[in-house]
Amino acid sequence: MAGPSHRHQSSLEGILDFSEVDSIFENAQQRAQAISRFRRIIAYFENTTEPKPPASSSRFSEGYDRPALIRLTFDYVRSPESQDRVLKAFFKSLALGMLEDSDDNDGIDLGDDSEVASLRTPVFAFADHLIYHFFLPLQQVHSRDEQQRIQDFVGTPERLGALRGFCLTRDRHRCVITHTFDLNELLKRMHQQPSAQDDDGNVLDQRYDYDKLEVAHILPFSLNQVDESKKATIAILNMFDIGVIHVIEGPEMDRPRNAITLTNRMHDLFGRFKIFFEPAAEDDAVHHDTYQIQSFLPPFLATQFGFPVQRTLFSHPYIDPPLPRLLALHSAIAHILHLSGAGEYIDGILRDGEDGMVREDGSTQLGALVNMALQMST
Repeated sequence: MAGPSHRHQSSLEGILDFSEVDSIFENAQQRAQAISRFRRIIAYFENTTEPKPPASSSRFSEGYDRPALIRLTFDYVRSPESQDRVLKAFFKSLALGMLEDSDDNDGIDLGDDSEVASLRTPVFAFADHLIYHFFLPLQQVHSRDEQQRIQDFVGTPERLGALRGFCLTRDRHRCVITHTFDLNELLKRMHQQPSAQDDDGNVLDQRYDYDKLEVAHILPFSLNQVDESKKATIAILNMFDIGVIHVIEGPEMDRPRNAITLTNRMHDLFGRFKIFFEPAAEDDAVHHDTYQIQSFLPPFLATQFGFPVQRTLFSHPYIDPPLPRLLALHSAIAHILHLSGAGEYIDGILRDGEDGMVREDGSTQLGALVNMALQMST
């Protein structure tokens, strides 16, 4: 049962340990009270916080809407049980009970400047914890070159090669978004027979687009070395979708159900959560694996790249299709990053890291972020 208000927790250490499975609330009324309390606190800081500067700002700790990130995380996690875990972690980080003894007063005076000041720091630190231990590492993996990904991932080069073969076979050697045919496969088939055909028996000629294709992990978590920071990442992932870690941990990460075939350009956009898959409406869907692929790109780029576009994913009798659960989680993360401004903020950090940008004081955004993350995980 959620207890009354208390003010003794002063650190974020351990707040995202969601190993317990027991129900947090005794009844629906308690849950509704905790949600109301949560939304009142977040709404206050969303409405009173100064607008954030762009991600290129010289102050790394600004640049995204932290209260909005927390609210959106609560709204987009995958189940009521996941929401309950967000509530538990959030209130524990504030050293504040989820419930009050009196139903008439939730015990928070947001008109009291000292009360607000005591809440502001842990509220913002909670958002930073999510960024440092989940959203940033997730995008950072996609920003690395292929060789570095191989070193970071659980998968060996051999296993990743097998995954590529499975996905190309299942996806008929086409990008699942653009339907571009794999250039290497075209050259191989033309070497064997000048009138080469695609996997459906159509002649491959100038009517088709060709490019080198890549295999994109839907969720590219690297869990081969589980240090304290990785434990925090796993805990937050399990907050989003309870038990999903078992679908992608160890060798499971390199299964076809966690991968799709894409061109390099689409891989980059997908990995940066600029494009996402949503199930097509029943009236529009031609198959249960039909998706509306949407984007958070500027309108002129979305139009140039052909978004939104509806696609039915390819299938194979012996190879698993992409798991809808993982595509839904990817979509949820994309919405949180875009709507809070955290996606652009992280892009700016990663660009600074790639460009080696050094500020007047000799620091970098990435260096400051790493230092903060280390402090918060100890």
